[in-house]
Amino acid sequence: MSDGAPLRIVSIAHPAVSSEAGRLRYRHFASRPDVDMHLVMPATWQEFGRTMTAEPFQADGVSVHVLPIRIPHAGPMNWYLHFYPGLRRLLRELDPDVIHLWEEPWSVVALQAQLLRRRAALVLEVDQNILKRLPPPFESIRKHVLGHTDHVLSRSPDATAVVRARGYAGPVTPIGYGVDLKTFSPGVPARGQSFRIGYVGRLIEEKGLDDVLDAMARGASSVSFSIMGEGLYEERLRQRVEELGLAGRVDFRGWGAPADVANFIRGLDALVLLTRTTKAVREQFGRVIIEAQACGIPVIGSTCGAIPDVVGDGGWIVPERDPDSLSKLLASLTDNAALVQATGQAARRNVEQRFTYDAVASAIVTACRAAVEALALPASRRHHA
Repeated sequence: MSDGAPLRIVSIAHPAVSSEAGRLRYRHFASRPDVDMHLVMPATWQEFGRTMTAEPFQADGVSVHVLPIRIPHAGPMNWYLHFYPGLRRLLRELDPDVIHLWEEPWSVVALQAQLLRRRAALVLEVDQNILKRLPPPFESIRKHVLGHTDHVLSRSPDATAVVRARGYAGPVTPIGYGVDLKTFSPGVPARGQSFRIGYVGRLIEEKGLDDVLDAMARGASSVSFSIMGEGLYEERLRQRVEELGLAGRVDFRGWGAPADVANFIRGLDALVLLTRTTKAVREQFGRVIIEAQACGIPVIGSTCGAIPDVVGDGGWIVPERDPDSLSKLLASLTDNAALVQATGQAARRNVEQRFTYDAVASAIVTACRAAVEALALPASRRHHA
C-alpha cells in the first residue's frame, strides 16, 4: 500500500452468499475512499439442508467475485473442507494489502488463503467460543493459520480465549454483527390483552423454548407466546403446549423474509432467547437480539455465552434452565408497562451505539490497517506495538 492509496482488502466470506445480513455489511465500504474492498463468495453454498445460489449483488465501490468452490459439504466437518480453485489467480491479479477471512481458522479455505497470501496481511474473524480439540488434520490447520495471522477480529471474549488457547498471541479487536436499521426499526406499539413474548430462530432443544412454556404454565395467564421458525423440535414443542394446557396462548408460524421478521418482532412486548449451554452449544452472538432491539423491543436472555453482553441495558438476563426465575420476571413485567417501554428505548440505543453496519466496517478497517502497519515492523516488535 503506497502513501495515499486506498487499502486494498480481499474479504473471503461464505456468509455473504447465505443471507442478506451477510452481504449488507459490505455495502458500508462503498462510501469509504480509503478502502478498495473486494468480496469473494461461493457461487453456491450448502447449509442446514439447503442449497443456495449466490444472488446478484451490487454495491458501488465494492467489487464482488463469485467463484466456484470444491467440496462444499462433506461428512461431519460440513462446510469446512471447501476451497476456491480460482483463488490463486485472483489474488495475483488483485495483489491485496490484506486478506480478511470471515471463516474459522481450521477451515481448508483459511489454510488456502494463508498459503497464497504473498505480501498481504492476514486478518481473521472468529466466532467459535467453545474450546475443543479438533480431529486431524483440522487441529494442525488451526495451529498453522493462527500462527500466521496478523490480527484477529473476535465476536466475544470466549472466542478470544479459544484462539489464545490454540496459540494466537497477536492483537485482537472486538467486532459485533450489524443490523439493517431500515428494515428493523420501531413501530407503533401494539398492546393487546396479554403480555406477548416471542422467539425467532431454529426450533431445537438447545434454545430453551421448553423453559418458556414451563414458566408460562407456572405464572399468570396474561402472558402469550409467539414462535417464528422451523426445526425438528417443533412437534415436541406442540405436544408440550398441549400437555401444559397452553393451546390458547402459544402460536407457531414458519420462517419469513427480513421484513416479515421485523413486523413479527414489532408486535411483541419482549423477545426471548434462552439458549442452554451444552458441550456443543454456547451462544456465539444471537443476531436476533439486535434485530429486536433495533425495533425498540427489549430482550429476555439467558446467561449462555455472549447473550448477556449483547443484550446490555436493553433487556433482562435470567439463569439458564430456570423457569421459576423467568416466571417471576414475566409477572413483574406484565404490571410495569413503563419499565418495558424504557428498556425498549435502551435497547434501541444499545444497537445504535454498538451494532450498526458502520461500526462493523470501521472495526474491519481498523484491524486491517493495524495489521498492515504491524507487518512493516521488525518481527520481534509485531505483537508488542
